[in-house]
Amino acid sequence: MADATNGTELKKSSLYLYMVCLVAALGGFLFGFDTAVISGTVSLVKHDFALNAVSEGWFVSCALLGCIVGVAFSGKLSDKYGRKIVLILSAVLFLASALGCMWSGSFNVLIIFRLVGGLGIGVASMVSPLYISEFSPARYRGMMVSLYQLALTIGIVLAYFSNAWLANHAADNHDAGSAQLILSAQVWRAMLGLGALPAAVFLVSLFLVPESPRWLLLKGEEQRAKLILTRIDGPLAATQEVEAFKAQADNDDTSLKELFKPVYRKALWIGLLLPFLSQVCGINAVIYYGPRILEQAGFTLNSALGGQVTIGLVNVVFTFVAIFTVDKWGRKPLLFLGVGGAVVSLVVIGALFSLGITSGPWILIAILAFISCFAFSFGPVCWVVVGEIFPNAIRGKAMALATLSLWVGNFLVGQLTPVMLEGVGASWTFWLFAICCSPALWLTWKLIPETKGRSLEEIENYWKQNYQA
Repeated sequence: MADATNGTELKKSSLYLYMVCLVAALGGFLFGFDTAVISGTVSLVKHDFALNAVSEGWFVSCALLGCIVGVAFSGKLSDKYGRKIVLILSAVLFLASALGCMWSGSFNVLIIFRLVGGLGIGVASMVSPLYISEFSPARYRGMMVSLYQLALTIGIVLAYFSNAWLANHAADNHDAGSAQLILSAQVWRAMLGLGALPAAVFLVSLFLVPESPRWLLLKGEEQRAKLILTRIDGPLAATQEVEAFKAQADNDDTSLKELFKPVYRKALWIGLLLPFLSQVCGINAVIYYGPRILEQAGFTLNSALGGQVTIGLVNVVFTFVAIFTVDKWGRKPLLFLGVGGAVVSLVVIGALFSLGITSGPWILIAILAFISCFAFSFGPVCWVVVGEIFPNAIRGKAMALATLSLWVGNFLVGQLTPVMLEGVGASWTFWLFAICCSPALWLTWKLIPETKGRSLEEIENYWKQNYQA
């Protein structure tokens, strides 16, 4: 009877863990949806507002500028007021952006609400994986944080589906007034406005989840933290977590300057370089400008959007590889395999464009190979590693710094890709991405430690012991 009771309790705690992490992962869904929905609107907005290449890049990348600003203040806010309240703030920003973009009366107003959406993405991109990382037991942490990336990829593919469906059915709408404007004449408004639905779900769901137990411990609320940890992993594990945290906290400095001490220098370099490299490999060039790249390869607009749907589905499917292997194989093997495959795929894509082999399925197949390699390595493992490597006392601020690095890389890619496509052509654009991606192999080999199965406190001790040695 005792074994049956323990089994039931274990199932309940696992279900609770999954449900809470899935709610937090909705931040990733909105991040992915908002990022990818732009791909179907770029050519439409460019036509309606007569944009040049620079204005087109600004339309895409202005949200990324908002992300940078959002990340800059989210770390400090999440350390001061809690992870949960800052996630609620991101949901409000997502909701306001989707509705504002849909009803914007000019290009400048559209840009303003894209910036608001960028703030929401920036906040969610830092706090969602941070919250999941702090909430999850060590043995499940890689899988749970990978759920964030899975939600992100699902957001991307649903944005592709909704874009393709709305584009194909725009001519079928015969309503008058606002409905005709949004659903037919300027269907990009419906594409952007649809994000209000998941944003509202995210906002309501966040009121049902608890605060991060590690943040509560930082604020001295041991009893609340212990209750949550007990519900996640049982009383014995909860007691061990609290004791390990208290032993670690006695020696921790809570200012960001702690991260710049020699003992954490490697962690700092990993936190700055891995997210940046995950963006300058060109993943978002494919997501933002996928239809344009495929049109350049001979696809029509509608079939190009269909190609984007295929890209999105492959992204989702191969993220499951990381979910099921990251806590078994480890972080480093996935990075080596995935980054190496991504570099080779980018070189092949550039070669196909250079040789003029753009008819038939070859470009799409090479792009799918790149996406699949990214999906089980850079995509999820970057968030897993960055969520693990920083000291407890300053994890929020440090994660903000790492995520800021990611969005700087993202901003550069979003702004420069259309200019590169027009200036040096598709072949050199992808070859440059391959060059930028390659240093991640060295980073994985030289600096990144294997962290599977280690508690956050054990990882923090690793840096101290490694430095002393």
